[in-house]
Amino acid sequence: MVDLSYEAIKKYLNEVYKEKVEILNIEGVKVEKGSIKGYGYGLPIIITYKVKDEIKKAVLETMKKDTFGHDFMHDRAAIMIWSSKSYNQLPKHAKVIFLGYFDSSGNLIPVYDPEEFFIIVEFIEGELYFKDLERIKNEGKLTELDVNRCKVLAEYLANIHSVKYPEQELYIRRVRDLIGHGECIMGLIDNYPKDAEFLEKDELKNIEKNLIEWRWKLKEYKHRLSVVHGDFHPWNVFFRQGLDFTVSDRSRGDYGEPADDVSAMTINYLFFSIQKWYKLHGPFETLWNTFFETYLNLTKDNEVFEVIQPFFVWRALVVASPIWYPNLDVKVRRILFNFIHNILNTKTFNYKEINEYLK
Repeated sequence: MVDLSYEAIKKYLNEVYKEKVEILNIEGVKVEKGSIKGYGYGLPIIITYKVKDEIKKAVLETMKKDTFGHDFMHDRAAIMIWSSKSYNQLPKHAKVIFLGYFDSSGNLIPVYDPEEFFIIVEFIEGELYFKDLERIKNEGKLTELDVNRCKVLAEYLANIHSVKYPEQELYIRRVRDLIGHGECIMGLIDNYPKDAEFLEKDELKNIEKNLIEWRWKLKEYKHRLSVVHGDFHPWNVFFRQGLDFTVSDRSRGDYGEPADDVSAMTINYLFFSIQKWYKLHGPFETLWNTFFETYLNLTKDNEVFEVIQPFFVWRALVVASPIWYPNLDVKVRRILFNFIHNILNTKTFNYKEINEYLK
């Protein structure tokens, strides 16, 4: 909800026109003492104004938050940005005059003819965590620091996942995105080569069909909605000296299913191990068990094993992908697909029997 004022609208129009603008009328909302109270997202207002002795009329539009893919501010912003370009390219369509946004004080801020957007993020000192895993794979052994780093990552997730969120419909959104989003399962599947030698006929299609059943199952777990990172893997974790680390590139929203983060990290202990031993073995088995034991001791969340399966499928599709990992042994890819099929047909995942899922 934003409280607008005549002055805020006038200031905005003066800035975008670079001229003095006179507000003649504002319609469509209740006006009290010069303020436009109760202006809700999705409620248009009609502004009549004069600039250079010409009377103009325009409609200020926003988008209401809802559960049809508009849950987050960035969803609604993306549609406004798209509209600012696309409306003007279609014959006989009402034209977009200006693009802008509201700040937290109710000011209207113009955005001029955007082509692409960017952010500037602070530089992170340190080494990416995947380098630790590469070293462990090459040397075949762990240090005490390796085990302790694994523990602090599990502790970090247990901490952020302890924060729950009441808008449980967002959980369904995240599950829908898991299966249908371009960055997630169906987007990955669509980018697999049709003639991949490690795939059987209709294998990807059958995986998708199985995932529809899982989508309906996960709808019953809305109470699990928690703060999540969303892309918690070794290429998004920077370690400095000892156990000091920073994470980067949080993805797809503030809240989701904790199994998302757990699977994103632990699949890599499995992945690096399979590359060397074709199973979970040795140092990576230690890290795998350490992570789960640490996380479970802190969260007591055994329910995670009822919902983690489709999240593991997503992450397995990433690491098995010829696009993301073009130089993998075909046997490694096949083992990962064995894992996908086996866990999709498992009601409750047992992390202690992981190698059984690879057969």
